[in-house]
Amino acid sequence: MPHVIDASALNAELAAGRSVRLLDIRWRLDAPEGRPSYLGAHIPGAVYVDLERELARPGHPEEGRYPLPSLVSLQSAARRWGINDGDLVVAYDDNDAVAASRAWWLLRRRGVDVRVLDGGVRSWFARGLPLESGDRVVGQGHVTLHDNDPGVASLQEAGTAPRDGTLVDVRSPEHYRGHVLGLDPAAGHIPGAINVPTITHTTSEGTFRDPEDIRASILAAGVDPRRPVVLYCGVGVASTHSALAFALAGIDTRVYSGAWSQWSRSPGRPVAVGRTPAGSIQGW
Repeated sequence: MPHVIDASALNAELAAGRSVRLLDIRWRLDAPEGRPSYLGAHIPGAVYVDLERELARPGHPEEGRYPLPSLVSLQSAARRWGINDGDLVVAYDDNDAVAASRAWWLLRRRGVDVRVLDGGVRSWFARGLPLESGDRVVGQGHVTLHDNDPGVASLQEAGTAPRDGTLVDVRSPEHYRGHVLGLDPAAGHIPGAINVPTITHTTSEGTFRDPEDIRASILAAGVDPRRPVVLYCGVGVASTHSALAFALAGIDTRVYSGAWSQWSRSPGRPVAVGRTPAGSIQGW
């Protein structure tokens, strides 16, 4: 099952009359409310998805910033978006597929044929394809999500991942090395994690690089695809973008969704700073 679709192929699917449900997930850490942009212009038929309310749930700080929704909540949201069994679901955003990948990751193991629009809504705009404005109200869907393993790694599993396989920190080098504190109580990385920033996998146009190139860069970073791979980021969103990139390269992964926002708030968890996986270990 393909993981991404380009704007031309999506337009062809829509023109052919296939049942396609479009999810507009415009969200970023510095601009979490994407609805105004959606209302201004979106791909015809797309419904707006609120990442923080529908692809996450409220939680305590020690759970991480964006805890995962329950299966029941996710299924209710998917039906609210109008998804039926057998639909092709295409998620997109305006931030290099970072937010859209969260929907892809949450739905893909649940039996949904979900893909990410490569290049996002900007690639659609660039081709001069049709647009609509305003809100889109759709009928209730009847999709049933399967209760399958969602591919989540726990806090404990993240800590042992460097021993069991590979732990990958997908944040920027500045965050990985502990040069930027951000909103978390500690800066640095989980000891043993290697740094493969998620931007490594995209082009300057915001599309994914060729799968062969992605795989080559992953292997060059020291990832052994024959052993378990766990990914994490700052808040549990960008890591799903890397999970998509790894999937394009033919490498299965698990995501530590609690992310650094949970690890850094967990007393007793060590923190490494510096360029190397071990770095300088600090207590926390």
